[in-house]
Amino acid sequence: MPHFEIHASDVAAAKSFYGGLFGWTFSAMQGGEEMDYHLIEGDSIGQTKDVTGGLMRRMVGDPQPGAPIRGGTMTFEVQDCDDRYAWALANGGAEALPPADYPGIGRCAYVEDGQGNVVGMIKPEGDA
Repeated sequence: MPHFEIHASDVAAAKSFYGGLFGWTFSAMQGGEEMDYHLIEGDSIGQTKDVTGGLMRRMVGDPQPGAPIRGGTMTFEVQDCDDRYAWALANGGAEALPPADYPGIGRCAYVEDGQGNVVGMIKPEGDA
C-alpha cells in the first residue's frame, strides 16, 4: 500500500481524531485546496517514508453509522491496542470490533472514526 486516503465530511474533526489516535500531523497540500486535501505525517507515514497518506473532504453523502464496511479498511500498528481503542471511543469513535487476540497475528480492534470510515489497530503477536 504506497498511498491511502481518508474521506471525511468534517476534515477538522477527522484531523483531531487521527492526530490523537495515532499522533499524526497534517499539512495542506498545495493545489488541493478545493478538496481540503491534507498530507499525513507520522511514525511510518509521510513523504519520506514508503507509505503516504492523505485526508480530504468527502465529496458525497456520509455512509450511515453501523453500516457494513463502506470502503477499504486500513489497519495501523499500535503499541497498546486496548489503550488506543479506549481513546477512540472516548474521542468520537464508535465500536466496530472490540479488541481481541488472534493466534499467530496479534491483538486487533476496529473503530468507526465519526466520519463514516472504519479503521483498524493491531499490536502484532510477539511484538514487545
